[in-house]
Amino acid sequence: MKPYQTDFIRLALDAEVLRFGEFALKSGRISPYFFNLGAIASGGALARLADAYAAAYRDAGLEADLLFGPAYKGIPLAATVATALAGQGVDLQFAYNRKEVKDHGEGGQLVGAAPRGQRVVIVDDVLTAGTALRHSVEMLRGEGAEPVAAMIALDRQERGAGAASAVQEAEQELGLRVVPLVTVNEVMTHLRDAGVAPEALAQMRDYQARYGT
Repeated sequence: MKPYQTDFIRLALDAEVLRFGEFALKSGRISPYFFNLGAIASGGALARLADAYAAAYRDAGLEADLLFGPAYKGIPLAATVATALAGQGVDLQFAYNRKEVKDHGEGGQLVGAAPRGQRVVIVDDVLTAGTALRHSVEMLRGEGAEPVAAMIALDRQERGAGAASAVQEAEQELGLRVVPLVTVNEVMTHLRDAGVAPEALAQMRDYQARYGT
């Protein structure tokens, strides 16, 4: 596991981004863990998160002109990841969308750098059914941009309607890479090696055996 992945998992545990218990998912499944990146709520934690995304961007060999953050959680991500990459000598533009189209002032739905003709990496928190990612890709292509990849914090590696995961389905349907900071298998490996939450780990293993890809 890469250092940035280990640091990210530690951050997720420290900030209670990763919680254990019983959580009802949109799929109707009862998951023994829940992942909420919205729990990152301090400058220091957000800086660590942005550093992890920036490291994953470089580790994956991604090449883009612009980072796009879908409203709402993607907005601070795009801004802070662009800042983190700039500190490493990679200066990218960024943009984000409004939930509602603005009909006054500059108008429109997009804020920030114009995406037309740009290679775009979408930066978001999680991919559940892939609906939000599809919407972002359609919006960007409609603006004349070229979405080349999406970055997410966690790949649950969980089956969707068929045998493939939501990440695999999105990659196949949309024709772009989806790069997670970590997979749930990597999270479980860290919990095992660190001796953290052994009962929750056993429940996660059972859940993945039933629903994992």
